[in-house]
Amino acid sequence: MKHSPPAKPLDLTLDRANSDVVLIVDDVPDNLSVLHDALDESGYTVLLATSGEAALARAAQALPDIVLLDAMMPGMDGFEVARRLKAAPQTAHIPIIFMTGLTETEYLVAALDAGGVDYVTKPIKPKEVLARMQVHLQGARERRQARNALDAFGFASITVRASDGKLMWQTPLARDLLLRYYGTEAPQTPAAVLTWLRRHVAEAVAQIEPPRLSIELGPKRLTFRLHQQIGDSEGGGDWLIIMREQSDESVIDAIALSFKLTPREAEVLYWVVKGKINRDIGDILGSSPMTVKKHLERVFAKLGVETRTAAAGMAMSRIRQLHPQFEG
Repeated sequence: MKHSPPAKPLDLTLDRANSDVVLIVDDVPDNLSVLHDALDESGYTVLLATSGEAALARAAQALPDIVLLDAMMPGMDGFEVARRLKAAPQTAHIPIIFMTGLTETEYLVAALDAGGVDYVTKPIKPKEVLARMQVHLQGARERRQARNALDAFGFASITVRASDGKLMWQTPLARDLLLRYYGTEAPQTPAAVLTWLRRHVAEAVAQIEPPRLSIELGPKRLTFRLHQQIGDSEGGGDWLIIMREQSDESVIDAIALSFKLTPREAEVLYWVVKGKINRDIGDILGSSPMTVKKHLERVFAKLGVETRTAAAGMAMSRIRQLHPQFEG
């Protein structure tokens, strides 16, 4: 019996290199047809949904570059769809253009409040839709390229809403780092990060660079820098935070080579330089304080010293020569 190959996730099969992906959501087939043909002829990859539930599922699966969303649909209307898209970290960054036949101010305000960046009125004019899309896609494209570049150079980024502490958006690298260092996932912002953000928002607004936040995990540390405010400032606004992981593993290797230590002895000396006591070093390395003490005695013998202070001083002097940026 012949088996079909497993279906690939939709977002992996879309031609993102050569065209932007547009999700059109409307319960009227004629509206879908008109827009589909116009966008397809203009080189876009077009996805369709005829209900709010289908729109949410399609958006989560395909992660389109932009959504054209009918405001008034039976069941879940467009306003609720937009709110849910903006509430989910994986889709919160996608620009939404509302399509509505309601021109009263209250409905247009509701569309923007729900997370829309723009709106077009019905009956739909494809050329107008294309023009509006270009404006918002260009901005989204530039932001996406910037985020991808940050990830490529080892800088991860997240966006956190100060008012309720919600993690609104993250790069793939940021997701992995937060999970590894804090064991948390979006939309939850690690408590320490949120406390740091709220403490320094006022400084950032005044364009005074706040102190950075750092957390250590073994010889690695993750540093957070408050980069800039994005969106409106109501309730503290949304903040772009840049993260960078740095490792002192090369420092430990240098210690081992310089003083002819074993890898474990070098690790023990590294943590002595960092000011840790034997119990703390044991917790970090998964050893008992007694085992750490024995390693340290061998380190003293190889360095020709008798105290922790002398050993740390010798190690720091050598590290400064080889790694001037090391933070002891």
